[in-house]
Amino acid sequence: MASPFLQAFAEHMRVRRYAKRTIQTYQYWVANYIRFHGRQHPQHLHNAEVEQFLSYLANHRQMAVKSQATAMNALVYLYRDFLLRPLSLELNFVKSYHQSKLPVVLTSNEVATLLNRVPKQHLLCVSLLYGSGLRLMEALRLRVKDIDLDYCCIRV
Repeated sequence: MASPFLQAFAEHMRVRRYAKRTIQTYQYWVANYIRFHGRQHPQHLHNAEVEQFLSYLANHRQMAVKSQATAMNALVYLYRDFLLRPLSLELNFVKSYHQSKLPVVLTSNEVATLLNRVPKQHLLCVSLLYGSGLRLMEALRLRVKDIDLDYCCIRV
């Protein structure tokens, strides 16, 4: 069960109509930040402690650039919008340099083999995912009205 502080933080974000997943992610990073600083209340922490935490993510946890950026965004939101004590614009922390893993690209034969093994009832959806770059939920929510046969395009 989340602490009353984290529950109030999540409620603050819900009132401002943030996505459920964003709220969960920001709660996760704020909770990690609090744990990192020995369960001190964020009201008693500020720039130096945020810099320590973000540097720790890069140096010791070897976080990807995007993960560190997400953690920083969560803390910026916490201090700017929830605690009303904005952080300095010039935070001095070690930035992650680890690049994301490159995607695996299949050869034409591998794609053909994959599509041949997909059950027939899923073939259209999988072909759309592969050929158009749609995300899973975009493909699953497609309706007939989204497909424009005159222009050979799909409206997402």
